[in-house]
Amino acid sequence: QVQLVESGGGFVQAGGSLRLSCAASKRISIVNHVAWHRQAPGKQREMVARLTPGGGTDYLDSVKGRFAISRDIARNSAYLQMNGLTPNDTGVYYCNVAYGTVSHWGQGTQVTVSS
Repeated sequence: QVQLVESGGGFVQAGGSLRLSCAASKRISIVNHVAWHRQAPGKQREMVARLTPGGGTDYLDSVKGRFAISRDIARNSAYLQMNGLTPNDTGVYYCNVAYGTVSHWGQGTQVTVSS
């Protein structure tokens, strides 16, 4: 069973920054992809950023230029750097990692952005 532990969420004012971390209990170098999703109150979960095995990245249009996804293979960790946060970025952020065809999720970390 793969464990994913997110951290780094919190309360921040609009325009601020946060860096989310996701620590995996298994080597992250062999994953098919690493992604961050978020779920705002009353809304469906949406993918915010994705890192492909080839090193490519995909971002939700609304976060392009503000968020950056990365991973540290040596630390078996993935990160989401979030800059220029707005109240629309408020939600629970989840780390998602796929080993082969099996997808794993962390427990989520709350991000709250005040105006």
